Amino acid sequence: FRVLGCSLVLAVSGFYSARDDVVELNPSNFNKEVVQSDSLWLIEFYAPWCGHCQSLTADWKKAATALKGIVKVGAVDADQHKSLGSQYGVRGFPTIKIFGANKNKPDDFQGGRTSQAIVEGAMTALRSLVKERLSGKSGGSDYSRQSGGGGGGGGSTKDVVELTDDNFDRLVMEGDAVWLVEFFAPWCGHCKSLEPEWAAAASAVQEQTKGKVRLGAVDATIHQGVSSRYGVRGFPTIKVFRKGEEPEDYQGGRSRGDIIARALDLFSDNAVPPELMEILSEDSLKTCVDSQLCVIAVLPHILDTGASGRKSYLEVVMKMADKYKKKMWGWLWTEGGAQMELENALGIGGFGYPAMAAINARKMKYALLKGSFSDSGIHEFLRDLSMGRGSTSTVGEGAWPKITTVAPWDGKDGELPAEEEYDLSDVDLDDVFEKTEL
Repeated sequence: FRVLGCSLVLAVSGFYSARDDVVELNPSNFNKEVVQSDSLWLIEFYAPWCGHCQSLTADWKKAATALKGIVKVGAVDADQHKSLGSQYGVRGFPTIKIFGANKNKPDDFQGGRTSQAIVEGAMTALRSLVKERLSGKSGGSDYSRQSGGGGGGGGSTKDVVELTDDNFDRLVMEGDAVWLVEFFAPWCGHCKSLEPEWAAAASAVQEQTKGKVRLGAVDATIHQGVSSRYGVRGFPTIKVFRKGEEPEDYQGGRSRGDIIARALDLFSDNAVPPELMEILSEDSLKTCVDSQLCVIAVLPHILDTGASGRKSYLEVVMKMADKYKKKMWGWLWTEGGAQMELENALGIGGFGYPAMAAINARKMKYALLKGSFSDSGIHEFLRDLSMGRGSTSTVGEGAWPKITTVAPWDGKDGELPAEEEYDLSDVDLDDVFEKTEL
């Protein structure tokens, strides 16, 4: 009796063999055989203990033989490979799905369960696939298509980097950028809702961090290698990747504002302070043109402060540059009187040093520091600008003033110009006094 029982179990669990024209599918070969294939697939999801599945077996094999070379016919033991079944929404057995143009969105097979009905249903699906290809339509698994278009109201997905099993390590693990990576499934409703937010955030983060933080996306139904490596179990899953560190789960909200804020925090944590450059020539202003905002400090003459005094002023500015580094602003300084046309264009006018101006090069508008040239005074000034407060004026006549080419400061104290010495040995003082007598 025990032997008979074992035989029965083996009989029902071995539905298909290598001799049949039905392809046995599992998580190891499904991606390569089905998802990456151009063929039309008819796939049965079954359970060995299911009576209806057992009854279907003979007709399924017969249909597979009839369709050989025309339509691929496969079978998944969804009781053993539950991940594949749940991935495609299988709730009962047997479930038959048609994998056509878009392998990530299979259609439910609605036909009968006889071999004749299965073949007819397959041929109908094949004709539809051919019509789609003739009309120029094709399926896809790229990120922009998961919501059926190019952004769902959130803008272009061009700044979302499509990551795959092949490029993930090269771009993410070996690159210098910090990455926010979404693992998604095209059929996942929450992923579709996230897609426009993710796309909009990607563009904003790309611009604000100059590519130092990137947003990527992995279609986990196709690129199962990298997804399984990082333990992706549900969708969407978002992880943070820093070079040389273990990835961490993203804990923020799912709106574009939340994503951008987290990305900027990551950038701030990993960014080096921006360089504070002296204005030496026209080329120095390129920093202003390339930045959203440019902060220019005009410091007293070196003879008024000495090297130690100037360094203390520069330290204040550099401290603020570090504090606001995630803003990606430009930071410049010049000595009072060295760039008079620039000072005049900014309303500084050759007095009141130290002074500071913040310039929006795109609008050619500037604002002047009214408070003290100190940590608290500059912080309040820049904070108000960040919040859109404070009065602004137009730079000069709306164009950049001429910049004088000067030598860089050598880091030393200034020296008074040497006075001209006169040789008095040939001067007859008596003659001078006589001529000056009243």
